[in-house]
Amino acid sequence: MSAPPPPGPDPADPRPATGPGDGAGPHTPGSGGAADPPTCPRHPDRVSYVSCQRCGRPTCPDCQRPAAVGIQCVDCVKEGARTTPTARTRFGARVADGPPVVTWTILGLCVAVYLGQRLVPGLTRDLSFVGVLAGSEPWRFITSAFVHSPTSLLHILFNMYILYAFGPTLEGALGRVRFLLVYLLSAVGGSIGVLLLSPLEPGWFVQVVGASGAIFGLLLLYVVLLVRQGQVPTALLVMIGINLALPFFVSGIAWEAHIGGAVTGAALGGLLLLTSAPGRDKEAVRRRAMFWPGLVGLAAVLLGLGVFRIVQVLGAGAFTLTG
Repeated sequence: MSAPPPPGPDPADPRPATGPGDGAGPHTPGSGGAADPPTCPRHPDRVSYVSCQRCGRPTCPDCQRPAAVGIQCVDCVKEGARTTPTARTRFGARVADGPPVVTWTILGLCVAVYLGQRLVPGLTRDLSFVGVLAGSEPWRFITSAFVHSPTSLLHILFNMYILYAFGPTLEGALGRVRFLLVYLLSAVGGSIGVLLLSPLEPGWFVQVVGASGAIFGLLLLYVVLLVRQGQVPTALLVMIGINLALPFFVSGIAWEAHIGGAVTGAALGGLLLLTSAPGRDKEAVRRRAMFWPGLVGLAAVLLGLGVFRIVQVLGAGAFTLTG
């Protein structure tokens, strides 16, 4: 007697036959059923049907960043920013590199010191530039650029207005570090001007205060940069001329500091023009890098002039630190 045939579908039964993996039960990942929904690599618990245009991975709304075409994930955006060359000015500064932090800092320090001068007795005396103390207290070359006449509000207002008007433009073109060094070196140049142009008495015994040397340095540097472009505003030249001539009509203004700062600023402007270059090729980078040894050389010239003049007038003993 033969074995009965295996059971098969009943032709009269309208239900389709089922087998393993045909939906007879719940699917599990990797069971060979429908594919798992795409999830964000950074947030595996979030389903996303939007893919990054750059890497093709799913990206959830929190990780999506708008691109020129479509959407990119946050990782691809970071990678693109890292590998994209940084745009720079012809002087080496990053283009649109944030607010003028150095300008606002200098302005804030000058205002804070001015208020301190009004409240703290002796602060003006301790920070001002005095020729006979230049050798033994060299910090006065710098600190005097942050001190103003405590009895004249117009003095600080004028200097801070010029800094506010021209500082952000120059800082944006030069970059923060270059701008700060230019400001400080112009301040030193103003003090060197006092040493070179003032007579021993009373010039070397008078307290010289103000950011005027540094401010005139910035103005003349700006003029030199504009001369290259052939578009120096006449109003700017008139303003500089009036302020350079003002000390000859109004007493109590250290015109020597103005001259020293202006000459230093013009020299710095010339150095910047000689070492500036557009583009990112090797020659442009090499040329911009020459600014730094040139700056060191200019600082050495100012230092040499200051030392020579102090020794000439006061002798080598002027460099002995006071107690």
